[in-house]
Amino acid sequence: MVENLLTEKLTATDPMLPGLFRIHRILKESYDTFTVELVSLEGYQTFPFEAGQFNMLYVYGVGEIPVSISGDPLHPETLVHTTRVVGTVTRAMRELKIGDVIGVRGPFGSAWPVQAAKGNDLVFVAGGIGLAPLRPALYQILAQRDRYGKIVLLYGCRSPEDILFRKELEKWRARFDLEIYVTVDYANTRWHGNVGVVTKLIPKAPFDPLNTIAMVCGPEVMMRFTAIELQKRGVNPDNIYISMERNMKCAVGFCGHCQFGPTFICKNGPVYPYSQMQNWLAMWEI
Repeated sequence: MVENLLTEKLTATDPMLPGLFRIHRILKESYDTFTVELVSLEGYQTFPFEAGQFNMLYVYGVGEIPVSISGDPLHPETLVHTTRVVGTVTRAMRELKIGDVIGVRGPFGSAWPVQAAKGNDLVFVAGGIGLAPLRPALYQILAQRDRYGKIVLLYGCRSPEDILFRKELEKWRARFDLEIYVTVDYANTRWHGNVGVVTKLIPKAPFDPLNTIAMVCGPEVMMRFTAIELQKRGVNPDNIYISMERNMKCAVGFCGHCQFGPTFICKNGPVYPYSQMQNWLAMWEI
């Protein structure tokens, strides 16, 4: 009994010990991307987090990976993660069923500047699965819509089949208080939208560059050229925020796997002002 209480206490306070979570729901987003919804098995009613943070998800007997939280910060009773099948752990995670248990450590890392952006126009630029880390910020901002100026979401995917969160995008697009533009790299005969890289959408996006906060997530090359195009429009690089990704193992800045220049992505990131990372992103060897 005493041992069980000690284990629960350590799990709740030690960032290196995973808590136990049950899979409540699984959603297939595309042929290689899925969403898992988790609820705690350890008596925690909620799992507070900030938009932009990530967790370490542990599939018992397989391994552990960092995954951004893609759920609603205003509803922390359910923990939501969206990931793509790219390795051993994500392949094993895709095979799990409702009711199975996985370990969760977190939340870790820095967050999107949701509160600091009040009163400004907001531009979200997502590439592929980069929409998942941005979704919590969209949830939070749309819940207090009157506190922000124009809101624009620019979303680029490889193909129409790779578009994530289709129902939510359609729901948001039906609103009259935000603009959504979607583009794909490769179109099929059923696609009648934009074709091309997401940066091509920036010159015609409706926002005031002198009063804009931009939040960007996607492949590094995409974020770099997105920041360049935003600056061409007149957006201050200090007002452009990006979410970085590296091979994170410990999530507390100890192991050094995620070092990028002088910073550790797990501890100092993953969200950074672009001005802080600009020179490092230009170095291909890092």
